[in-house]
Amino acid sequence: MATYTIKEAKPAPSGSKGAIYWLRKNLFPDIKNSLLTLLGLYFLYATIPPLLNWMIFEATWSGTQAEIVKEGARWIFIIEKFDQFIYGFYPEALHWRPNLVLLITIAFLASFKAVSNIKIKIVFMLLYPVICFVLISGGWFGLETVETEKWGGLMLTLVVAAVGIIASFPIGIVLALGRQSDMPIVKTLCVGFIEFIRGVPLITILFMASVVLPLFFSDGIDFDKLLRALIGITLFQAAYIAEVVRGGLQAIPKGQYEAAKSLGLGYWQGMILIILPQALKISIPNLVGSFISLFKDTTLVLIIGLFDILAMVTLTNSDTNWLGYEIEGYVFVTLIYWVICFTMSQYSKAIERKFNTEH
Repeated sequence: MATYTIKEAKPAPSGSKGAIYWLRKNLFPDIKNSLLTLLGLYFLYATIPPLLNWMIFEATWSGTQAEIVKEGARWIFIIEKFDQFIYGFYPEALHWRPNLVLLITIAFLASFKAVSNIKIKIVFMLLYPVICFVLISGGWFGLETVETEKWGGLMLTLVVAAVGIIASFPIGIVLALGRQSDMPIVKTLCVGFIEFIRGVPLITILFMASVVLPLFFSDGIDFDKLLRALIGITLFQAAYIAEVVRGGLQAIPKGQYEAAKSLGLGYWQGMILIILPQALKISIPNLVGSFISLFKDTTLVLIIGLFDILAMVTLTNSDTNWLGYEIEGYVFVTLIYWVICFTMSQYSKAIERKFNTEH
């Protein structure tokens, strides 16, 4: 009978581990990749240090306009105009109300995740928008009314994006189900609405909502400009959400529909309990992509006279005391947009991992 002795494991060869091995394998595996690596390093060397110098090391962070001596970014412009970038023309003495809405939103998201009772969640979902609207708009419980013409900056951007996303989502689901309906009238109406909206640019929808929509109301009725924009954006986004959800519905195997029927479930029960959860899970990446696109498209509200955070850059640069500071303003707005869009993207990935059923 043969006998074997256990040999001690030998360390990996020095040429197959360590930082040098990683560099040779990933950055310099051959001549072509080595040239591309060197070109990339030169690009980073030529762009990153000057950018850091302009944004941080040579920037002016405090003082007055007359004290600017450095050649970098003049962030004192952002500090001086910060309230306008964030709140627009909202009265300064009432800034606590949008701030309180932000705290309520954070508390709402935290509590919504912690609460498991579906009835309590529905109550939260119904109360949250009402409380936020009352706080920002005023006119109730002794709160001073703030007209929507004074809303602006990042606050207006978030309001338009949030309302557009929340309101368009259920409408888009209904349109997607209607487009797949066996009832000819329902299907025709849904297809007609979706194809019409998708064939028209958002800027046209905003003009129609701002100019044409008031014509449907009798004289004397003053339809709020912001509300008109929200209606137009919601209908526009709903058409795209419908197509995204329809893509998810078509990815569901026919056996799932048959399984719902075999359990004795009706149409709506089968859709709510079996089909839609799977379709929405499949659609998460495209849904978030549509939401991010809508968030960036909120800048178009400028054409109907609403001043979002991007419009505030142009507006604040018309101040004769602060001419020539638009670069700092655009960089500041770019960073804000990037942070919010990146956060939405990462949250989307977290949701995908949470509902991932592939093991």
